[in-house]
Amino acid sequence: MKYTYACKKVSLNDSIKEYAEKKISKLDRYFREEDTTAFVTFAVEKDHLCSVELTIRGGGTLFRAQTQEPDGDMRGAVDAAVNYIERQILKNKTRLSKRLRSEGFPAPAVPDDFEIAEEKEFNIVRTKRFAVKPMSTEEAILQMNLLGHDFFVFRSSEDDSLCIVYQRKAGGYGLIVTDEEE
Repeated sequence: MKYTYACKKVSLNDSIKEYAEKKISKLDRYFREEDTTAFVTFAVEKDHLCSVELTIRGGGTLFRAQTQEPDGDMRGAVDAAVNYIERQILKNKTRLSKRLRSEGFPAPAVPDDFEIAEEKEFNIVRTKRFAVKPMSTEEAILQMNLLGHDFFVFRSSEDDSLCIVYQRKAGGYGLIVTDEEE
């Protein structure tokens, strides 16, 4: 697994990065591909709240966890992020192995004392249909705020691509722009 680190409002010594590599490397057993990458962002927010964002890209799948620990406990935040991703893998192991056709995702070895219920199916409780209208990003954000939603789907008036604007937990807005597959 290849590792990339980023630090926001904090400078870390190599021992924290080595600790993160050691913990994240235990997820290697779930990925067979050599091009699996882990991107780790360390941050310290107000009131000494340590935050770790872990994104793992492997086998055509993206896993992401964001955790926070109080009192400057960066190691605890790393542990929580790794545990969260491992629970997600185990919870969806059947679906993931089918999707990835066992090429890049072996069946996970689950310890005897580790209990987790696998989701058998996704329960869709509501379906909405609406016309996706061309508009600018600013118009879409305004529409999202008027509706009181966390996200809004629209077609870009600039390049006719399907886009999604969303409200970020850390503040501000995000934009997802889709590309047509070739």
